[in-house]
Amino acid sequence: MSELRLATRRSPLALVQASSVQRRLSEFGVTCVLVPLETRGDHHAQVSLDQLGAQGVFAVEVQLAVLNGDADVAIHSAKDLPSTTPDGLSLTCVPERLDAADVLIGRSLAGLGPGATVATGSPRRRALLLERRPDLRVVGLRGNMATRFAAAGQSDVDAVVVAAAALERLGEDDLAAERLDTEWFVPQVGQGALALEVRDDDDASIQLLSPLNQPDAMTALVAERAFLSELGAGCSVPCGAYARVSGKEVALSGVMLSVDGARSVRAVFHGDEPRELGRSLARHLRDERGGGDFAGWQRTL
Repeated sequence: MSELRLATRRSPLALVQASSVQRRLSEFGVTCVLVPLETRGDHHAQVSLDQLGAQGVFAVEVQLAVLNGDADVAIHSAKDLPSTTPDGLSLTCVPERLDAADVLIGRSLAGLGPGATVATGSPRRRALLLERRPDLRVVGLRGNMATRFAAAGQSDVDAVVVAAAALERLGEDDLAAERLDTEWFVPQVGQGALALEVRDDDDASIQLLSPLNQPDAMTALVAERAFLSELGAGCSVPCGAYARVSGKEVALSGVMLSVDGARSVRAVFHGDEPRELGRSLARHLRDERGGGDFAGWQRTL
């Protein structure tokens, strides 16, 4: 087999991401066709993520296409994946990761006056902003990246928070007013990375994807996803984790916050076994540091 069907969300950013995988695979003699799909999260684009509730609102339909045999590979923004992989699928490839940071567009943090309005659909981003700047008015925002870009600078929105990787993939880096320091503004699990899933018995597809896999990016994602899985958290509660890999050592930063940003706990763990590292950090923040008692967290435990 030298042709792959690549299932992807049909949003403009997702199609750019899938096309980048298609181009890379063509360098290894693999022909690919895209299979664009609408997900539940796309269909309910005006509903906030915490209202949608369940994890995987941008992923399930893409995963089902592979499980049902309508595609060979599911391509995801890694941050959109549920914290556990469904039976029958294998997360087999993580290409080189882009910048995991968040950025402000419109104005920098210092440029936002008292009571300024910042838009984001992410509870994590909202809580982190309010942790540092409780004076800000943080409002919800959903929609594709063009919608988010357009919101910045409108009469009722001073700035918008987006992923640095999204700007890079869309060639819009110059829109960034400020890159937010990942030591404070800890990224969403998997942010900046792509995750490719195949059926776990599809050895041919696994082999064809293998040249794209970047081992350090895979290790980092494994650690971050173990953190999220141990917390039992999805997109509806504020937390983040970011792993950096140097040789065999992984440095994993994590944060848990109350929904209003008034309380937070952070730590950095080091180790050489990424899954256990992620689980240990999550237990430390939740159980030993009291993160599990924060408002909004009780329902996930």
